[in-house]
Amino acid sequence: METLSGLEIFVETAQSQSFVATGRKIGISASAISKSISRLEERLGVRLFQRSTRTVRLTSEGAVFLERCRRILGEIQAAEDDISALTASPRGRLRVGLALVVGLPLPVISAFMEQYPEIQLDLDFTDRLVDVIDEGFDVVIRGSELQDSRLMSRPLGPYRSCLVASPAYLLKRGTPTNPTDLLNHACLHYRWQNSGKLYQWPFTKSQVIQSGQSLPVTMVCSNVEALIYLAQAGRGIACVPDFAVKESLDDGRLEKVLSASLVGGSTFHVVWPSSRQLAPKVRAFVDFVVEHFADGLVT
Repeated sequence: METLSGLEIFVETAQSQSFVATGRKIGISASAISKSISRLEERLGVRLFQRSTRTVRLTSEGAVFLERCRRILGEIQAAEDDISALTASPRGRLRVGLALVVGLPLPVISAFMEQYPEIQLDLDFTDRLVDVIDEGFDVVIRGSELQDSRLMSRPLGPYRSCLVASPAYLLKRGTPTNPTDLLNHACLHYRWQNSGKLYQWPFTKSQVIQSGQSLPVTMVCSNVEALIYLAQAGRGIACVPDFAVKESLDDGRLEKVLSASLVGGSTFHVVWPSSRQLAPKVRAFVDFVVEHFADGLVT
């Protein structure tokens, strides 16, 4: 059991690249994580991580060992799932990956917890495209298309981006009638956490801003809630998902602008690894979010 625990700590540390983050997730101190890794390295006779003051990085030997450990732990999880399938009700730990979507799934998560109290949820929020299988997720909710043949998915509902500003801001600065008008406005931008790039506002080809011109960058942040708050406070125009401002548009705190100039959209999907037998806990979660997730969307 101690060996198995050491393997789990090793895999979690390889994913987080931090003793502190691993300790916080598992519930023990960073020094205990470090000692566990050191004992494992001593037993194997190789160094698994290169350590620095801020992060830890896998060595080449560590990368080879990680691949084998993931398969071992995956087989253990599969064995537990097979046993769980024989029980009358879904139960066990369920690791769920969730996009940073302004609290959209939280009411669904809360209702699911109430209906399935024997399932222990482990929620991981991020805006990057996680590797569902290699990172050990049981199920993931994300706003992108399925591109991995090892995965299964079901659609949860569509969404699209919209430009919003407060009535007070539009009264003071005027309402833009085409994208070029935005050159004279305060523009609030979202930065992707994983890449550091700004989200590109999705104008139609016939409505793009002329070559060589770019939108003003009045403010940049990596949090959609902050964008919405500042837009409501009259600080500028923001491009955000429509579901995130559903209530603000309904109660008049925000107004849409240039809706006809925007294109595209996407669909939320619930995604899980394809396997011979779907574990009851995964099936319960998938069926539940398919039924309830769209309640928080605009359409």
